[in-house]
Amino acid sequence: MNTDVIIVGGGAAGCFAAIAAARRNRSVLLLDGNDRLGHKLSITGKGRCNVTNACDMDTLMANIPRNGRFLYSAFSGCMPQDVMDFFEAEGVPLKIERGRRVFPQSDQAADIVQALLRAMKRAGVKREQLRVDGLCMENDRCIGVRSGNAERFAESILLATGGASYPRTGSKGDGYRLAMQAGHTVISPQPSLVPIETVESYPAAMSGLSLKNVTLTVRNGKKSCFCEQGEMLFTHFGVSGPLVLSASAMMEPSDAASYVLEIDMKPALTAEQLDLRIQRDFAESPNRMLGNTLQKLLPSSMVPVMLELAALAPDQRVNAVTREQRQKLGAMIKAMPLHCKAMRPIAEAIVTRGGVSVKEVSPKTMESKLVSGLYFAGELLDVDAYTGGYNLQIAFATGYAAGQVI
Repeated sequence: MNTDVIIVGGGAAGCFAAIAAARRNRSVLLLDGNDRLGHKLSITGKGRCNVTNACDMDTLMANIPRNGRFLYSAFSGCMPQDVMDFFEAEGVPLKIERGRRVFPQSDQAADIVQALLRAMKRAGVKREQLRVDGLCMENDRCIGVRSGNAERFAESILLATGGASYPRTGSKGDGYRLAMQAGHTVISPQPSLVPIETVESYPAAMSGLSLKNVTLTVRNGKKSCFCEQGEMLFTHFGVSGPLVLSASAMMEPSDAASYVLEIDMKPALTAEQLDLRIQRDFAESPNRMLGNTLQKLLPSSMVPVMLELAALAPDQRVNAVTREQRQKLGAMIKAMPLHCKAMRPIAEAIVTRGGVSVKEVSPKTMESKLVSGLYFAGELLDVDAYTGGYNLQIAFATGYAAGQVI
């Protein structure tokens, strides 16, 4: 054998696995097709890197909509606090922000990447820029990898190549092909944590408008599949932002057109309280035009849109608004409607839903149940979570689990 362990993929899962294995005195060779490691890590959290979420096990599991039970063992061995302790020990001070999101104090994702690189170098991990295009198999065992005519052999092979989102960072779906070559089932990759295109064109009129403390509800027929309060953003094609990304994880991309989104602009007020608030605003300036009066209640770029939805004219005088018109306006403010047209492409998704079926992977060791010597970690697996640092926690925990036994 050339080396004890070959790890394919230099993202969060691959690097963490490499460090864990090398610290157990395994000789580790990490292969990655990019000219630099941690490319996707460096752009997560808008370049700030939401490393993990400072939460307990119950919260972790509640934020994984699919296959959460598979991750229980991995999380038991590597909790968010363990990830935080690792980076602080590597000289990266961390901070906890709203929603328990953990970031480097510097707000620089590069600090996280550099910490991983330092730890790998110190542990003796060898690196090589090489894109793997095949596995070397012998008697139902994976004994190495192939790149063109070149072969590398090892006792254990870990695939941590990522999903299919952000392909410019190197996530080009190579791992799916390698897994299928070994006989594994790959659940069709789909976008998750992705912006949403809407049938309505009015979001374009508010493009760039960020909403805070609003409630987004997503319905499929009469069934509500998502309802949370937080932040979102209007774009030229529809909606994005944390609320929308989390909602998309609960939606079926192939059935996108069946979903209806409703935005409650004033979730702290009941419909009756909102109506009283509107009446007070109207009473203060009974002769003003609606378009000017509503500036106190709504963002200015939203006023003409909301008036159009309520079938009201911007130049209509406040004292000419009927009770029925006023209540219709209130209803639109409490449930601004948007119809989903489609999810944005998987290339724009933060993470990939789907991947190597977890039924064919050991939850304790991340080893293939079909082929000995073959392991999986990170986004390549059919596991994904909501926004907030949970997906990176999955990557670190599964990478660590494999690295501890590989």
